[in-house]
Amino acid sequence: MSLCAECFNNGDHTSHDFNMFRSQAGGACDCGDGNVMRDSGFCRRHRLKTGENIPSIPCDLLLMSEMILPRFILFIIQYLRDGYVEPDTSTERDLQKVLQQLEPQISFLEELTKMGGAMRTVLTKILTNQQTFMELSMGQEDNLYAKKNYEKYLSALKNSGLVSVEEKAPGATAEVTVGAEGGAGAEDQDGGQSVGQRKRVKLSSNTKDHCIIESLKHKCFLEELLFWTIKYEFPQKMVTFLLNMLPDQDYKITFTKTFVQHYAFIMKTLMKSHESDTMSNRIVHISVQLFSNEELARHMTEDCQLLDIMVTVLLYMMESCLIKSELQDEENNRHVVVNCSEALLKNNTYWPLVSDFINILSHQSVAKKFLEDHSLLMLWMSFVSFFQGMNLNKRELNEHVEFESQTYYAAFAAELEACAQPMWGLLTHCKVKETQEYTKTVVRYCLETLQIWFDAIGFIDEPAPNQVTFHLPLHRYYAMFLSRAVKCQGLDLDSLLPDQEMLMKIMVHPLQIQASLSEIHSNMWVRNGLQIKGQAMTYVQSHFCNSMIDPDIYLLQVCASRLDPDYFISSVFERFKVVDLLTMASQHQNAVLDSEQERPMLEGALTFLVILTSLRIHLGMTDDEILRAEMVSQLCMNDRTHSALLDLIPENPNPKSGVVPGSCSFEDMLSAVADFKAPVFEPGGSMQQGMYTPKAEVWEKEFDPIMVVLRTVYRRDVQSAMDRYSAFLKQFGIHTGNPWPPYKERTPLHPCYKGLTRLLHCKTLHIVIFTLLYKIWMDHQNMSEHVLCMVLYLIELGLDNQVQDNKEDEVSFPEHCHDSWFPGTNLISNLHHVINFVRVRVPETAPEVKREPPPSTSTEAASYGQNLREAQVFSLVAERRRKFQEIINRSNTEAAQVVRPKSSSTRWVPPGTPPQLVTEILEIRESMLSLLIKLHQKMSSKQNSLSASWLDDADMGRLAHGDGITAIERILSKAATRSCQIKRSIQDICGKLFPPVLPKKSSPTDKKTMDKEERRQRARERQKKLLAEFASRQKSFMETAMDVESPETEAAMDLGSSEVMESETHYDCVICGQSGPSTEDRPTGLVVLLQATSVLGHRCKSKEAKNLPTSDEEHIYSADTCGVAHDVRLTLMQQFFKDSSCLQSVSIGWDGGVYVQTCGHTLHIDCHKSYMESLRNDQVLQGFSVDKGEFTCPLCRQFANSVLPCRPGRATDAGSWHTPTNKKTTALVKEVDDLQERLALFPTESNLSKEMELVIKDIKNTTQKKYMDYGKNPGSPDNDFLFMYSVARTNLELELVHRGGNLCSGGASAAAKRSCLNQLFHVLAMHMRLYSIDSAYNPWTRKQTILCSSCSGFEEERPEVPMLFRDPPSLLIIFILTMAQPLRKEHFTCVVKMLYNLQFTQALAALSTKLSSEERQAWVTSGALVKSTANSEKSCEVLLGHIIGELSKETRIYSDNPEETAMLSSSVWSPQSVEVSLQQFCLPFLRLSCLLQHHLYGDSLTGCLEEEEFSSLAVCLGLLPSAPQPSNTMHSASCLEWPVSAFDLVSQWCAEVTGLSQMQAEQTLTLLVQDPQWAAPRLLQLPDNYNIIFQYYHRKACTVCKKVPKDPALCLVCGAFVCLKGVCCKQQGICECVLHSQHCGAAAGIFLLINASVIIIIRGHRFCLWGSIYLDAHGEEDRDLRRGKPLFLCEERYRVLEQQWVSHTFDHINKRWGPHYNGL
Repeated sequence: MSLCAECFNNGDHTSHDFNMFRSQAGGACDCGDGNVMRDSGFCRRHRLKTGENIPSIPCDLLLMSEMILPRFILFIIQYLRDGYVEPDTSTERDLQKVLQQLEPQISFLEELTKMGGAMRTVLTKILTNQQTFMELSMGQEDNLYAKKNYEKYLSALKNSGLVSVEEKAPGATAEVTVGAEGGAGAEDQDGGQSVGQRKRVKLSSNTKDHCIIESLKHKCFLEELLFWTIKYEFPQKMVTFLLNMLPDQDYKITFTKTFVQHYAFIMKTLMKSHESDTMSNRIVHISVQLFSNEELARHMTEDCQLLDIMVTVLLYMMESCLIKSELQDEENNRHVVVNCSEALLKNNTYWPLVSDFINILSHQSVAKKFLEDHSLLMLWMSFVSFFQGMNLNKRELNEHVEFESQTYYAAFAAELEACAQPMWGLLTHCKVKETQEYTKTVVRYCLETLQIWFDAIGFIDEPAPNQVTFHLPLHRYYAMFLSRAVKCQGLDLDSLLPDQEMLMKIMVHPLQIQASLSEIHSNMWVRNGLQIKGQAMTYVQSHFCNSMIDPDIYLLQVCASRLDPDYFISSVFERFKVVDLLTMASQHQNAVLDSEQERPMLEGALTFLVILTSLRIHLGMTDDEILRAEMVSQLCMNDRTHSALLDLIPENPNPKSGVVPGSCSFEDMLSAVADFKAPVFEPGGSMQQGMYTPKAEVWEKEFDPIMVVLRTVYRRDVQSAMDRYSAFLKQFGIHTGNPWPPYKERTPLHPCYKGLTRLLHCKTLHIVIFTLLYKIWMDHQNMSEHVLCMVLYLIELGLDNQVQDNKEDEVSFPEHCHDSWFPGTNLISNLHHVINFVRVRVPETAPEVKREPPPSTSTEAASYGQNLREAQVFSLVAERRRKFQEIINRSNTEAAQVVRPKSSSTRWVPPGTPPQLVTEILEIRESMLSLLIKLHQKMSSKQNSLSASWLDDADMGRLAHGDGITAIERILSKAATRSCQIKRSIQDICGKLFPPVLPKKSSPTDKKTMDKEERRQRARERQKKLLAEFASRQKSFMETAMDVESPETEAAMDLGSSEVMESETHYDCVICGQSGPSTEDRPTGLVVLLQATSVLGHRCKSKEAKNLPTSDEEHIYSADTCGVAHDVRLTLMQQFFKDSSCLQSVSIGWDGGVYVQTCGHTLHIDCHKSYMESLRNDQVLQGFSVDKGEFTCPLCRQFANSVLPCRPGRATDAGSWHTPTNKKTTALVKEVDDLQERLALFPTESNLSKEMELVIKDIKNTTQKKYMDYGKNPGSPDNDFLFMYSVARTNLELELVHRGGNLCSGGASAAAKRSCLNQLFHVLAMHMRLYSIDSAYNPWTRKQTILCSSCSGFEEERPEVPMLFRDPPSLLIIFILTMAQPLRKEHFTCVVKMLYNLQFTQALAALSTKLSSEERQAWVTSGALVKSTANSEKSCEVLLGHIIGELSKETRIYSDNPEETAMLSSSVWSPQSVEVSLQQFCLPFLRLSCLLQHHLYGDSLTGCLEEEEFSSLAVCLGLLPSAPQPSNTMHSASCLEWPVSAFDLVSQWCAEVTGLSQMQAEQTLTLLVQDPQWAAPRLLQLPDNYNIIFQYYHRKACTVCKKVPKDPALCLVCGAFVCLKGVCCKQQGICECVLHSQHCGAAAGIFLLINASVIIIIRGHRFCLWGSIYLDAHGEEDRDLRRGKPLFLCEERYRVLEQQWVSHTFDHINKRWGPHYNGL
């Protein structure tokens, strides 16, 4: 069921599960259709319609359309007839041309369908009226054109291999292999060695009804219109028109009939089409609307033989690509299979037809018809048999295949879609007792078809060697219907099974697949290429396993439960080729395996047996238990996301939608077994999704390694599950060592399958178990822990699954020859049975041969009639050729010879004959129990690992988890509880083995174990010592390294000690590894990344982020951002003041400033140059551009693009620079004055100065020209000067932002090691000293001296910028950078003090403008009273009064703005609020000065509370003498220190403002009231639900090109809507996203892609996909909105994105960058 977005949003779908998808090809909305959904689910519009009486339409209203439309439709049809040329003669383009010319007409029809029901009724009448068609279609006598046109139509019919019914001659058969030519050409190139030269096979087509395939008669317009729609390969517009008519019921029925009638023709066109993919989609768009409706499907099945047509069409389609099967008997094979290298299979061309078939089988009424029609079932079985044995693999034994065919994709897809899906469809209707007959019928036909297949391939009893096919759909149909019959319908299994002989045949091929899986993993098929591994993986993969491996294993379980267990077990070992290995001898010859393959093959055989005997999926588990087991096994391998889990759990037998009544839903089960881990971030910046992880009790009780092995596609997943399991055991202190897979109790078997337990209680298996235990104990080669683990698992399964009917078994099989081994078949009695001697066949070279057996032994052996061990197993194998009873009394040697030559002929024998085999007799005298106990002793490497009384203390709970020792203990205690005799035997063996008499054999080994233990102990001690030594070395290294690594060592050094003072800073070069100072000739540099930034410019006044607009009413205004405010201010200044003065009164760099960051590593600049050269020559594709100077730090791989030279000299400016002085302020001011006057010495030309010049060039190249030229004359030195000091300002401001906007936290800078500001200042200072400031205009002089009045009337057209309009932080940076370096700290403090005076005065002036006139008057009077007191220059109110008085001289400044006053007058300014306001105004200046001081002099920043920040900073800067008081009690005025009379200076500053005649009052106000406080930069606030963004923006038109973009994107910094990759909005070859990133973020942009829900980052010339900030309810991304789940904002991710933007760390954290070539 699908709804359009409008109906969906207007309906109520709370708590419903739904997927949103974008329909590419249109389609019909099901809202309002009662057949599809309940009325309660309709949207508001459709709900209203159903209840109302619809008024009838006046007849004459539609008369015109009834007259005209028939002609109009005829016109379209005639046009289509005329335009059609057979595709062989024309190109596709001609057909497209015809369609393009018809576009307006078809669009017109489409518009008509949207006019409503009445118009659709008229169209239906015309389209279905046979009379009109007869009259118009053929043309009248005199109309020659119409006649010709009609003939064209007839010839088109003929050329399609179709005949009109009347013309059809009796018995005429059309060509059967239509469309066969299409695939022939392709077949030869890629068929590879197996199918390259194979001939296609044609079947005699007598099975089919020719009428279905070959005849077609058109009786009305609709039929011919559909015919042409098919001919033209379903043009989109036509499809939409035909679908839009569907709401009309009469049309729906007629159209469906027509569609069914044309079904065969659709198939033929599809097979010929070059665009089969597109065509398939469009066919399904129509058919899904028709066949999803049960009523309609049933109607078509009854009236139009829909099922017959579908099955016949599918058969016909597959017959076009059949080839001879080569399975088993290559020469005489009569079976045919589909050729997987044909285009038909490779391109899934059959998909739409199969999909329709599955669709109609989902309706119960139709499926029942199908199951009742026996001839149809037989036809279907013959269709399925085409896939039986397809894509045969033959093992390459000599050299590697030249060409790896990839046909297996096609084969697996074909079996899944064409065979398995219809099977599951049928199975859903066979769930109750009433449907027993259907199941019986299917099972019967399966068996018949299988018998036919066995005969056709010439199969008798042995599978052909070195061949495997993974495709046995007939076996799987049989298995699944058997399973359903027993599980749901209560049928008796035996009534559905064939005789023993047939069962033996059925079991062969599935078993062959299991053995081949093991062979493939043992690298025996390595010469067949990677594709064979691909097949093995696909076979068990989650989408295929329930239709492939599960039915195969179930079928083998059924065979095992009904066949003789000894026969079955021996067949398994023979198939796995490990029979030769199962000998007691230490050496053997294996005729078919290399020695390195023996171990994995043996492990494979045992693991298979364990799976076979313990898997219960079809043997008694309920659907809920299956779901739980599947879920647990997937979660144990790895934590999974919700969608991955949904995908990994097989859909059948338990649909995950949770609609099955009475079953547990997927969600409930998930919450029962797993905990949700919310999406988190890892330190590396990689984003995790929301994951589910198994609960602790699941690990403890439900972890099932067998299920994990069955479900793993990659072997590493099994290891991963075990690692996670052992981590759990360690965490909970259950077991600390290396655990073994835990043993899990199984659900009880369904009574029908009880026979399966006989496998565990048969002598052959016990012999194998005994042999393997012995071999492991004796340390024979090719044994492994895994082998032992599986052997123990089998023993434990046997103990847990006892056979009840023991007595009967003994009677029915008199097995004389086994008695020598074990007396009976029961495991419990066989466990303690001692075996004394075994006769083995060994090569002459084996160690056993050298010892002569004592004579008594041989006679004993003869009298006991000891059997020859190896022959024993072979005799069981040989049974497949003769009946079991015949072979029992035969001599064993013969049996061995029967098999020997057969197996050895399959392998190449190396020259030099192998040593002869001799028969030897071994003395064993062990039972399985004694071997277990000895193994326990060997594993625990203790003398007496089990005491005789051990059993009484055994605690079963403790034995559930642990290693092999625990497993043996668990088995022994289980066996002891099952039987007293065993308990006694165990105690006996323990008594004998431990202390009293030790067997001779084990004495040397004991000595060995003792030594081993001691050696281990010593090794451990040595290791501890080494580790301790290593740790101490590491510590001392770290201590020394900490000092060197940091270029910022000032902070770390103890300034008191004289040695430190003298020594120069040493830097480590990370390339050459040398350590030394930076010198003029060989400078060292810091690895830095320079990047342009506009982050500061995007700050706003309010702390709240702006909202993203999601409707036309909402907008974002950028006028209130920091960047805009500073631009406005500078522009305003430049209108009235001298340009050079303006450019020193403000800072730029808020937008497009340059930010410098470093990883803290240093290198010699000459080393860096050679490093860059080597990168340039490196051909490896890097994610960066070496030509642009980009590289990664050689040590930490952090991205960088420049090197900042380090200044030669001492680590810190020597102590004298720091010594506090008691000089008077006036004296210091004088000194600073002199310093200003004295021009700095220009550095001599040296390598260092050259490098500094280069870095300055790099810094300038980092940002765009427009962000550097703010002056009237571009390129003037003033411009350069402004840019230089603004770089310093930008870096200081950004550091403040990174510290959270204040210095309360104190401490070293955000990353003290990684700060490069000190080096940066020196480079900038050196550069800025090139521009001397004209001393007449030096702001310093105007800052602390009172100019004579004559001076201020300059003869210039433009005045200087008044001091009160200037920006104190900018002035501070200018002074510091232009004065001779290094600067004494006292001079720095002096400059700060003088600038603070200015800042404070500005604060007072700004405040005064906010007061009402009455308040101003009051302040003036109160100030005047206190003016004469001693400390009046440091009094806030005196100064405020004075300023108000001075500024009032120019009346316009305070010209009262009535609205503003009204707004402010509500709050009265108290002295406290005035104080707070002044402090807030001055704080930004103090913070910046403090940071600057920290970087220049290494003063540490002390942390403080927010309310104490002002006083703390004032003390730090030396403005206040003592420890800080809380800021609220402190007066900011007390920090003032005036070098001259405060009132004169302030009056002069005010006079500069009042003297501006040409400025208007509000402009003066704007410049006077500058608020330096800005909130932290924020990205936009996004809505919580992604759908809100999607619905508004995905249809929104672009503001530039006015079209709806194909890939719309949103800038998350400013909210701009842009076209991603849109050619429409390109400017000078640059696409819109890149352009916008340059304007908005100085080449850094963060965009949300609307149609993909992901974030894309653009940084300069590179871009990367960042991830998604919108996640679904399970914490998962939905990239490209593929899953269509509702998405919600993940606040944590969004914060991380914002933090990376603000801290400029995109380059470091995101690793996958690529160039965008301006194309985004």
